[in-house]
Amino acid sequence: MQQRLSLVTLGVADLERSIAFYRALGWEPHPRSVPGDIAFFQAGGMVVALWARAALAADSGVADSGGWGGVTLAHNVERPAEVDDILRTAQQAGARVARPAAETEWGGYSGVFVDPDGHPWEVAVNPGWPLEADGSVRLR
Repeated sequence: MQQRLSLVTLGVADLERSIAFYRALGWEPHPRSVPGDIAFFQAGGMVVALWARAALAADSGVADSGGWGGVTLAHNVERPAEVDDILRTAQQAGARVARPAAETEWGGYSGVFVDPDGHPWEVAVNPGWPLEADGSVRLR
């Protein structure tokens, strides 16, 4: 298996609410989305999907405990002001800011918002992981 991640699917309680939330962050569903069933978003070199939580659990062969799944997503940016702007926009769209933006012990700047379905997103400036022109990060 190649060392690569192609798709992240987030289980959601209300697809239309979740689509509206991500649209408020500036994301647009891809035309290959299936209205009322699943939404796809091109996210750099990978895809993020929104799908009904129960359908995702059944398809994945797991029991949905209803709690946090032990995964936090991250969105890296170039400047601290971008972190602040994204956290503010997410909160206005219905997210809960779980950790306000602040300087980090590793020399960066980050904060965390939690989307309406409980998926945490860290928004960070990481000076050790410079962004490529396409927004991707490369470990150096």
